[in-house]
Amino acid sequence: MGRIYSALGTSVSDNQSVYKAGADHQEKSGRYKKHTRYGCLKRCNRRGHLHTTSPPEGETVIRNKLKNLEEYIHEKDTIDPLIKLAVIHYQFESIHPFSDGNGRTGRILNILFLVFNDLLELPVLYLSKYIITRKNDYYRLMRLVTEQAGWEPWILYMLDTVEQTAFYTRDKILAIRDLLNEILHFAKQKLPDRMYSKELIELLFHQPYSKGQFLLNAGIAKRKTAAEYLKELEKIGILKLYKIGKENLYLNVKLYELLSR
Repeated sequence: MGRIYSALGTSVSDNQSVYKAGADHQEKSGRYKKHTRYGCLKRCNRRGHLHTTSPPEGETVIRNKLKNLEEYIHEKDTIDPLIKLAVIHYQFESIHPFSDGNGRTGRILNILFLVFNDLLELPVLYLSKYIITRKNDYYRLMRLVTEQAGWEPWILYMLDTVEQTAFYTRDKILAIRDLLNEILHFAKQKLPDRMYSKELIELLFHQPYSKGQFLLNAGIAKRKTAAEYLKELEKIGILKLYKIGKENLYLNVKLYELLSR
């Protein structure tokens, strides 16, 4: 493992620093920051003197560091992709290129990297859930990398993030499948024969809510018939109507409850 960490250290750029974005700012998300408007990370050096570090500033500097990160992402090497994922996430958050939205962008990059490396077919792992519930460890371990090159605890934390999220997501998918089968059976018993179809019920699981246009686009019903189908599904308790302005939206109640857990 020591050789891996050594390789990682030479693959990413120098001058790494991490800080937690602070209070108000007026620059828009997605734009490179030009000036620091945040509290910097405070820490003590070996002599006990307090000093601060802050992310790199200036568009040219930031672009160069992002270019370095891009090259590392695409570099052909023998490092396990999940270990690279941990390094990439740390490095992106260290560069902290934008005035806002760095955390969200970094977590999206995690998922895209997994898809890019054929570890996921679809971007369905919500790593943010695990990270947000363990924020203290997240920032503590990032600081450990910055201050002491403590890569191993950080990498193990990110590996655990992927593993636990994968278990959580698998269980959620299986629960959705079971719920679909339950509602298919229930709807077949309660809906009139002319209304019931497997395609109709499956469509209700494409999103937590439905509307007449969805049935129209799927070729399941014409506009007037679609409205009748949705009303009947509401009547038997599968859907619940919400009026948003002039539009009628029908919430798949049990699916929404499942997704909200």
